[in-house]
Amino acid sequence: MPRKPVLSGILVLVVAATACGVKRPPAAAPSFPRQELIAEIKDFQKTLGVQDTKNFSRYSETPNAVYRCYFTGKLELPVSYASLGLRFSEGTHCPLDEDRYDVLFYPVEAVATGATPVTPALADAPLERVLVVVPHEDFHNQAETRGSSPEVAEAAATLIGFLTATDFAKEKYGLSSQTFQGLDRDAQLFLQKAGIINGYYEKLSTLYSAYRSRRVTRQEALTRKERLFADLQQQCAAITPDPVSFNKCPAAMNNAGLAFDRTYSRYYPMLFDFYRLLGQDTKTSIRSLTRLLAAWPKSATGAADLIRAPGGSLKPLATVR
Repeated sequence: MPRKPVLSGILVLVVAATACGVKRPPAAAPSFPRQELIAEIKDFQKTLGVQDTKNFSRYSETPNAVYRCYFTGKLELPVSYASLGLRFSEGTHCPLDEDRYDVLFYPVEAVATGATPVTPALADAPLERVLVVVPHEDFHNQAETRGSSPEVAEAAATLIGFLTATDFAKEKYGLSSQTFQGLDRDAQLFLQKAGIINGYYEKLSTLYSAYRSRRVTRQEALTRKERLFADLQQQCAAITPDPVSFNKCPAAMNNAGLAFDRTYSRYYPMLFDFYRLLGQDTKTSIRSLTRLLAAWPKSATGAADLIRAPGGSLKPLATVR
């Protein structure tokens, strides 16, 4: 029997009358994979201050995922995925000339539309990945966060996804569970990845600037680029232990893959420090970040600047120097 979409992530229980001794029928079975779990995490994040959205309230068997082809020049490194070339694909590869472009084929599990369905790719993802993706996408669709730049919005949603999933796993599965212990490391592990990604982004940007100013030849730039990406692969692959909800390295070891990951990593160290200054409290961090993203302080260069910005701290929990 084909799976049927539902209008809400909340299960409806059919309750029978008991006055005449009629037994209560069993609860209706979930109409799509992980419906109950997704409903639970969405209910949980409301207690932390995340306003409800219509994301993940129904299931769609097609498409399996949203297949995107990002691309850029061989010696071009955009500031974020918003500046990459983009084409959509119906297959499992990108119909682009990879001798001319650096290409990233990216199957997206979910897109924050405010009403995105559960795709087969998300339903089949590891438990930890599901627990991170749901709050990540829902945070994108908060009214206050929609106008943020991709680099700020993705870093904030990434952090909130980790923190919410970790707190949920602690409550549902317990401190000794593998699910909690794995998720509890991921925010810190992503901080390591962000440092690596940001460092190599700067190195490659400097190289390409030298090429544009004719201080190095095209062939020299391409040779040094290859060496830098080999170093990047080695550095990110060495992150230990393995994260449970994200990939340690870019999905494509080229300019498109690096620019894509840089979107998530650029502001992540600053926002992670901001979370620390708020006493590592998830609820306070969500509320403060929501207000900050509504009017992002563009002059901020560190977490202390964010704390001092209007709305940056509802109640500072740590000393800011």
